[in-house]
Amino acid sequence: MDLVNTSEPVPSVESRLRAAAPHELVATARRLLTDRVGAQEVTLFLADYGLSVLQPVAHLPHTGDPVSAHDGPAGRAFVSQAPVVEVSNDLTPANLVHLPITVRGDRLGILSVRLPSSATDPATVLSLSDFATALGHEVTTAGRDTDLYLQARRTRRLTLAAEMQWQLLPGRGCARQEYVIGAHLEPAYSIGGDNFDWSTSVDHLTLTVTDGMGQGVDASLLTSLAVGALRNARRAGIGLADQACLADQALFAQYGGKMYASTLLLKFDLGSGVVHAVDAGSPQLYRQRDDAIEQIELQAQFPLGMFEETPYEEQSFQVEPGDRLIAVSTGVHGARDADGGTFEERALRQTLSATRLEPPLEAARAMVSGMTEHFGSKELAADAAVVCLDWKGRGAGMARHTQ
Repeated sequence: MDLVNTSEPVPSVESRLRAAAPHELVATARRLLTDRVGAQEVTLFLADYGLSVLQPVAHLPHTGDPVSAHDGPAGRAFVSQAPVVEVSNDLTPANLVHLPITVRGDRLGILSVRLPSSATDPATVLSLSDFATALGHEVTTAGRDTDLYLQARRTRRLTLAAEMQWQLLPGRGCARQEYVIGAHLEPAYSIGGDNFDWSTSVDHLTLTVTDGMGQGVDASLLTSLAVGALRNARRAGIGLADQACLADQALFAQYGGKMYASTLLLKFDLGSGVVHAVDAGSPQLYRQRDDAIEQIELQAQFPLGMFEETPYEEQSFQVEPGDRLIAVSTGVHGARDADGGTFEERALRQTLSATRLEPPLEAARAMVSGMTEHFGSKELAADAAVVCLDWKGRGAGMARHTQ
């Protein structure tokens, strides 16, 4: 049974999800799918902060067992971003369909629906995929009014600093015709000063990676001020270099140069592929073009807040369709092993090569995973942020808008 082409108007499914109480979305989805496609079981799984497992959403303290975010049918659907049908091996004539839940390129989790075998035809699976997307939008909106979905993402308690940082982020991914972004933070449950942020408009994408000095709440407060100041300047329509100047002044006014935030600011022209950049500290930027990997050398300028009224200058470089850009914080490129060697010197480029064909979110996660494997420890000694951007550019026939 098609979820859209019914006798009811097209908006009916979405309107019923919108009308549900924030904490009742799963129950509402279950009722809708039971009525329309004969669903026997409906489970919403959300990816945990570390992107290691998919956690079932249930009213605490009642919950089910998590499943892998990388292996098994649900994990394959999450990684591939395509529906996976798990054919039942028992005597019950039912299949389990795993559907990715993604909002504008931000992968949230999986919707698993058990259906009669006769109902798992391609048209129904396609309609279920649309339903999962609609549910994802409502889950994102409902997160403003209930803690249920944030709680469901945790395998353990977050530190206060990590709570502050995750609330500051725009998401873990973003996709448009011109680009796809995937980003990852570790240690996910105790992150302090690392952050990434982005904003898109008709013709531009602004992307920042910030590494606030210190640890714990002090680092999180510093980074929160830096990101807030950058957003305030950006939303006032100020240029990239002046955004850095105003954020620098805000941090110096608060900390007097005793604490500062290393920040990489990038502004992409979506029509031309020209990237304007301000390198205010230690995050590093790499470009993969075909099989070649190069570090994009930018003029090193002082971190935000180190000195009073620091002037900042923009540089520019070009990206081409097919390029991948990877920005990494100091906790990645500067991480050291027991004999003093850095990850950048030993394994960073190897890891970049090994993840070239992975989608950006998986590549970002694999970068951090590769670092932990390289150093042989489960918990990182310092915060690590990775942002991976695949550049597609605009088609030759697409008219370029002006702002």
